[in-house]
Amino acid sequence: MVYIFGHKNPDTDSICSSLVMEKFDKNLGLEVEARRLGNVNKETQYVLDYLGIKAPELLERVEEGQRVVLVDHNEFNQSVEGIEQAKVETVIDHHRIANFQTKEPLYYRAEPVGCTATILYKKFKEENMPIEKKEAILMLSAIISDTLLLKSPTTTEEDKKALEQLGKIADIDINSYGMDMLKAGTNLDDFSAEQLINLDAKKSEKGNKKFVIAQVNTVSIEEVLKRKEAIEQAMTKEIENNGLHLFVFAITDILNSNTQVIALGKETAVVEKAFGTSLQDHMVFLEGVVSRKKQILPVIDENM
Repeated sequence: MVYIFGHKNPDTDSICSSLVMEKFDKNLGLEVEARRLGNVNKETQYVLDYLGIKAPELLERVEEGQRVVLVDHNEFNQSVEGIEQAKVETVIDHHRIANFQTKEPLYYRAEPVGCTATILYKKFKEENMPIEKKEAILMLSAIISDTLLLKSPTTTEEDKKALEQLGKIADIDINSYGMDMLKAGTNLDDFSAEQLINLDAKKSEKGNKKFVIAQVNTVSIEEVLKRKEAIEQAMTKEIENNGLHLFVFAITDILNSNTQVIALGKETAVVEKAFGTSLQDHMVFLEGVVSRKKQILPVIDENM
């Protein structure tokens, strides 16, 4: 059995692309199963409920030699426990390549597009494999999520084309469905501060320095900031418990395409240098910034 999974703290692309990759490989006669490396967020749950399907089973660790397929990530520090000893057979991703090494050759496909599902759409087309309505909705949901309904600077022409074609297959109003899906993910009231900063948190390393960039989407930055004290306490705890040099919490307004950043740790000067500004009360407002992958991570990594 080969396990297919996305990164820890899975987002919609990680879950949906795992399920779509499972379908793709099963169509080829392979024995595979999709898994998840964390809880399903509300946005993703909206998609699963819409389709009336269950989330993949939780996978906490893999044993030595376990055959795996990675989607939507490649960095081992974002993957399952034991990944270093697993047999990585395939990677389908749209992120930078870092902290990644295998003992044997593998199939690796990485493209600079806005979403892993866009690559999977291309794979279906290349194999002349029919796309059923369920898989079309899974893929278009992932693209909507990762590109913020094509508003993110990570959006490419290939994402736009894929979304258009998938919308036709699914026979769905992309804008109406997409906005409902995105809004479902902005309801943050049920989460504790600890849960909030870990909903979509990605760990990175630069030299001997460890840092986390977490992100949540909202329709009201002000509502999230009402919990700023508790959020900062939770961030401080994560820094202490995990030996982090920097924790960046990005609160992104999906309606106005802006982000409020809270930064804590020994290396907060990196954030100031990266964005050419000064933190005020541990915060900086980034107008027009919505993408962690393209607008936040690269400049922080460069200055770390």
